Amino acid sequence: MNKLLNIGIPSKGRLRKDILNIFKKNKLTLVSERGERDLIGSIKQLKNIKISYLHAREIIERLGDGSLDLGFSGYDLLKESQINIQNKINVLKKYSFGKATLVLAVPDPWIDVQTVADLEEIAFDFKDKKKKRLRVATKYPNLTKDFLFLKGVTQFKLVNSLGATEAYPFTGSSEIIADITSTGETLKANNLRILKDGEILKSEACMMVSKSSIKKINLKKIIKLLSKN
Repeated sequence: MNKLLNIGIPSKGRLRKDILNIFKKNKLTLVSERGERDLIGSIKQLKNIKISYLHAREIIERLGDGSLDLGFSGYDLLKESQINIQNKINVLKKYSFGKATLVLAVPDPWIDVQTVADLEEIAFDFKDKKKKRLRVATKYPNLTKDFLFLKGVTQFKLVNSLGATEAYPFTGSSEIIADITSTGETLKANNLRILKDGEILKSEACMMVSKSSIKKINLKKIIKLLSKN
């Protein structure tokens, strides 16, 4: 069974389309028995390859535990994962698509808050006067926490975002947010402003490999085929 290669592709969204395009450009035909909604597939021209269509976050987890040999996901999701998972994955190639930036944003009316240092003052005010911590809504708790600690902000509470993060400050669920953005337009439309030094991480789509699979001979072949352009 060691000959079987497992490749993970995002199951939905723009990232899925862009990744499928890489296979198409390199004349590799992806086939699924039950059509587009099928979560399992193969490559018409190559044997012993299983394609799994998974959530982009799950691709990182499965590359980490070795149940995927090769996978496509976002650099942000790799860096958000636990260090022990990151240490088991190699980034082979970064692409020019899927570009986005994880940023810290505050409500527009907060005119006195322009930088992360200003945020620290607000956080202490919250603690002293309101007897509660400044809440930060995000889908990226690890990256957000590390960034804020690095910048000297310690008086905050992370709120796990389950939906549209930009709505959290206006539903009373958080005061500020850390969110991924491509153009910043959605943040602006929701009366949010990125702090001047609030860039946490730049991201793009990546081809990644599980370190436990590097020696597989047929893996080198598929990487070469997918890296032609």
